[in-house]
Amino acid sequence: MTFLPLLKELVRSYQSFENFSAPHIRSMALTSPQFDVIATLANQPPMTCKYLGEKTLITKGTLTGILDRLTAKGLVMRQSNSEDARSQQVSLTANGQALFEQVFPAHMLHLDKAFNQLSAIEMDELSCLLQKLRNVLDASH
Repeated sequence: MTFLPLLKELVRSYQSFENFSAPHIRSMALTSPQFDVIATLANQPPMTCKYLGEKTLITKGTLTGILDRLTAKGLVMRQSNSEDARSQQVSLTANGQALFEQVFPAHMLHLDKAFNQLSAIEMDELSCLLQKLRNVLDASH
């Protein structure tokens, strides 16, 4: 099982990313999933909950709670889907868009502190290898 060191490093890298990213997001009074939803909805037309879940990789059950909390904060609104009455469409409110315009650039600057330590070539190589791994795993199920 020669892949175990790779698997361990992949998990450790993700954990390190979360340990670096999440406290900064929390300092802006958001959770990482809330930030993900806001960033996904920003500057986009309304989208169904199903599509939003696919774009964010947040499960349906978890997404419902996140949307409830963001709606209560006045950052997100849900509307009936005119194309399918069984579903709703979700979009940012004006306050949600304003929050995005404040927190997204700030978080990108925070992440840049770490990622700017990699060269453009290193980032390209990592991106290609991670994409290859994802494609192999997707094709294997």
